[in-house]
Amino acid sequence: MTIPRSSCLLLAGALAFSACNTGTEQQSSTAAADSLHHIVHRYYDDKMQLFPIDATFNGEHQYDGLLHIDISEGFRQRLDSFAGRYLQQLQGVDTSGLSSNDRISYEMLLRELNMTRESLQFHDHLMPIHQFWGLTLTLPQLGSGTSAQPFKTKEDYEKFMQRMKTFAEWADTAIANMRKGMATGYVLPEALVVKVIPQLRDLASNDTGNVFFGPLKTLPAGTDTAFASAYRHTITAYVFPAYAKLQRFLQEEYLPKARSSSGIAGVPDGKAYYNYLIRYWTTTNKTPDEIFDTGQKEVARIRGEMEQIKNSTGFKGDLAAFFQFVRSDPQFRIFKTPAQVLDSFRAIEHKIMPGVKQMYALLPKTSFEVRQTEAFRAASASAEYMQGSADGSRPGVFYVPILDAKKFSYVGMESLFLHEAIPGHHFQISLQQENDSLPRFRRFSWIGAYGEGYALYCEGLGRELGLYTNPYMYFGRLSDEIHRAIRLVVDVGMHAKGWSREQALQYMLENEPLSEDEAVAEIERYMAVPAQALSYKTGELKILELRRRYEQLQGGQFSLKDFHDELLKDGCVPLSVLEEKMKRRFE
Repeated sequence: MTIPRSSCLLLAGALAFSACNTGTEQQSSTAAADSLHHIVHRYYDDKMQLFPIDATFNGEHQYDGLLHIDISEGFRQRLDSFAGRYLQQLQGVDTSGLSSNDRISYEMLLRELNMTRESLQFHDHLMPIHQFWGLTLTLPQLGSGTSAQPFKTKEDYEKFMQRMKTFAEWADTAIANMRKGMATGYVLPEALVVKVIPQLRDLASNDTGNVFFGPLKTLPAGTDTAFASAYRHTITAYVFPAYAKLQRFLQEEYLPKARSSSGIAGVPDGKAYYNYLIRYWTTTNKTPDEIFDTGQKEVARIRGEMEQIKNSTGFKGDLAAFFQFVRSDPQFRIFKTPAQVLDSFRAIEHKIMPGVKQMYALLPKTSFEVRQTEAFRAASASAEYMQGSADGSRPGVFYVPILDAKKFSYVGMESLFLHEAIPGHHFQISLQQENDSLPRFRRFSWIGAYGEGYALYCEGLGRELGLYTNPYMYFGRLSDEIHRAIRLVVDVGMHAKGWSREQALQYMLENEPLSEDEAVAEIERYMAVPAQALSYKTGELKILELRRRYEQLQGGQFSLKDFHDELLKDGCVPLSVLEEKMKRRFE
């Protein structure tokens, strides 16, 4: 077909305009990306200055001497201004041309800033201490000399000495805040206060076994006795009196004012605060009723499978009797020493690694260790993973609390290792931290619904990895899974439906093989940290939904390695972002 000359001229002009316009769009997209990169880079640096303890755990050691009074009104105002400033900067970013990775960064930072500002409407700083986590427990971890705080040089010791001095100020602020809470009804449940008091008493104890004296055993070569004395004096003059003052205050003043209610609804604005915490921890807009109903359905489903396993063992009796059998029969208590427990976890690692390498294309470089939880926090601690450093100088550690090795059951060990260690938290967190294509605020971020959901999903990989061949070990897996389903019921029950601690305990003991002491520790954890326990099952169900969707969609072309690679490559993301990025990859 012949095109008239005038049309040729029009076409040439249109092409030229198009090329020019495309170039302009590319420049605009590049400028938007550069602007975003600059914002997220500065945001991370500024955030580390605000939260120097986080910086230490992230391997950013320039702030190791700082310890801000982050529960003070002044700090909260500073945090609000900080978040507001970065929100304003984000409004100037044109998101239309951002890459997939940059779009994730934008959405995550926007969510984080909005959630930060919204959190300041509530008053959790008036309850700054509980038995599960917080500075009163983090400081001795750091001060033990075996955690993230470096103790290699004299300067390292001097930095922690400064932190210990500031902790005395933090303790005074905590007491002042708790007095405000006592006056306004913003106080801890009595059951939690009685658990905190002995922790504080032990940490105030001036005996040679106190965890704070640990670094004195490994002083740098050439350190004189005067410096060692100065370090010891800082502990005895600042740290011990601060813990003792907190212990006396909680015992004498606070405990009589503690509340009898179990849920956060028992404090002013508690209902609104719980709804906020659900959105924060689950990254969804699910209502308490929706979560409660999901939990009940999951509990019923898993109980059905438990019945099948019980029957397969030839056990005569109902499920409650089987729970008691698994809890108490000597055949499940095979250890005599803590070392034997730790060695059994290491044996699980060796057994599964060939299969893990078939499921995962990318393995972390960060080394990994299994350790016994320190004595000062073991009584109230759950098994947990503590991430290593991004530069590889500190390994990832799977901590196991062992109060009495002879009472340690082997039944749940395989599923616990898959969750806390490999391929659960150790893989996910290490790969995220090692991924330098992510901005640092994402490399060191944590989103519970994703991170805990993934780790719970990993428990379900056991049979594919050659585990759960013993029916009792698989029953241990089901026990761990129903434990997470029960959390949906009891957490919402206490915090939104008026359940008492005792009602929640009864429901838990009726539906899983825990001892009463174990159930008490769990229920009181949920009382201390509302909604955090909802993240596990919520995230796992989303990941399972996505895996099943793409197994059905791709059939024989489905690659579990590719699925896991895509699942992990962008680090922690909200569940809505996860769904969208998986859709882009597999649909």
